[in-house]
Amino acid sequence: MTSEIKVEVSREETIRPSSPTPHHLRSSNLSVFDQLTPQVYVPLLLFYPSNNSDHHSSASAAERSKLLKRSLSETLSHFYPFAGTIQSNDVSICCNDHGATFVETRVNCLMSKILEKPDLGIQKQLHPNELEFMAQSGTGHLLLVQANFFECGGVAIGLNISHKIIDAYTLCKFINSWAAIALGSANTDHVVPPVEFGAAASLFPPLDFLNSPQPSIDFVKENCITRRYVFDASEIAALKSKSASAAVPNPTRVEVVSALIWKCLMEASRSNSDFVRPSVWCQFVNMRKILPQAPPENLLGNLLGYSVAKTEEREVEHDVKSLVSKLRKGLEEFKVKYGNGISREDVFQQCIELSKLVGKVDIDTYCSTSWCRFPFYEADFGWGKPSWMSIPSTVEMKNMISLVDVSDGIGIEVRLTLKDEDMPIIESNQEMRAYASLNPSVV
Repeated sequence: MTSEIKVEVSREETIRPSSPTPHHLRSSNLSVFDQLTPQVYVPLLLFYPSNNSDHHSSASAAERSKLLKRSLSETLSHFYPFAGTIQSNDVSICCNDHGATFVETRVNCLMSKILEKPDLGIQKQLHPNELEFMAQSGTGHLLLVQANFFECGGVAIGLNISHKIIDAYTLCKFINSWAAIALGSANTDHVVPPVEFGAAASLFPPLDFLNSPQPSIDFVKENCITRRYVFDASEIAALKSKSASAAVPNPTRVEVVSALIWKCLMEASRSNSDFVRPSVWCQFVNMRKILPQAPPENLLGNLLGYSVAKTEEREVEHDVKSLVSKLRKGLEEFKVKYGNGISREDVFQQCIELSKLVGKVDIDTYCSTSWCRFPFYEADFGWGKPSWMSIPSTVEMKNMISLVDVSDGIGIEVRLTLKDEDMPIIESNQEMRAYASLNPSVV
């Protein structure tokens, strides 16, 4: 399928903020959360099928491109650090209106062809590759956008944005602000942030490492495979019923899906190792829901912690119910620990501990991130809400699990990245096959 579809770049340019950033805002400090976040880019793909049975003309594609660029320029005047460059000290952004990369492509097929049989290779072509574009142009932009126009009139908007300046909350805030401005909403106050950034940095200032190296989280990159699974509403309801207990009478969607995946992963590990290895489930947590310091809408950038659930070597058998209890206990302990606040030293210590967990060879460490309940599906640029949101991972890191909503807001789509030898065992796992569909059609 990949060889049949061509994604051809027709134009590339730099989009700068519509209004110059005022002199007193030309430097924006990073928080300690931003400082300790790895230097990677976060991808996002939003698919907008044509609402029209007629094929759109090239003029229509040109009009949409013009709208996207104009509204992006205006949005960058609000999110001005996104158009800047990270200073060499790694603790601030020079808000110099350096701009964002905007790439326009033509795709020689109908969007339905991609939605009917999602292909990770094609998805990677539909969002800008930050390393490739930086090498070619020397831009060093923190934000790269790719607008893909299909023969049928559909549009897929791909983004790559530096993790140093965003987490899922901030990315969702940005994409919905951009869409609201493009749509011409009368009131964008609920999505467009305050003019001044830096609230998080004032609460959680960066650490001074002087000449010592910063800690880094080196996720394991082996020969890995990524698969897409979808849990629909009815199967999640069945899992919830199966997982309810006195300890957790009302498990969440994320808890039951995570617990089932964790159970299947442990079974795959035992099958390959011939013995039971202890395992750890690290769940990244949006700290805005926990910390008391400030209103969450003012805390842009990164604000992530992680809760930990563990199994021991002596624990041979696990069911989904017991694993849900472990996940809930880990989260509750995390809330108790940081419910009254977190210091920058705490953030540093979290980074050190996560790095040690990921690097251990005698236990299985699984890292999970959930974008569920973030309203990405509300992003309407003027041609309706997206029919599909995808996170086309460009770097395949071992034992990474990503959860996002399906368009109905009830089902969950999972991206699972495992070692080559583990994935076939997961694919043949009867319990996994009973509750989840492997790469089903989006339409």
